[in-house]
Amino acid sequence: MPTISIFYGIIIAMFYDDHNPPHFHATYQDYEAIFDLNGNMLDGEMPIRQRRLIVAWATIHQDELVGNWRLLSAHELPYKIDPLR
Repeated sequence: MPTISIFYGIIIAMFYDDHNPPHFHATYQDYEAIFDLNGNMLDGEMPIRQRRLIVAWATIHQDELVGNWRLLSAHELPYKIDPLR
């Protein structure tokens, strides 16, 4: 599972050829959650502060997330995405 971004202790990753709907995985300390590419939490748990940061990041980088989903679906390396600053 390639890590595509890290910010404020949050690790964002995507799996190769993962199931639909398009999504990414976020890990923060002992919390793990799955978010769709619009930033909606689909599964898991994440503290509200970190969830807000993830939503802001996903909103800014939605086009890049879609591009990475397509690359990973074709078994290609994803691009790193700038962290939230």
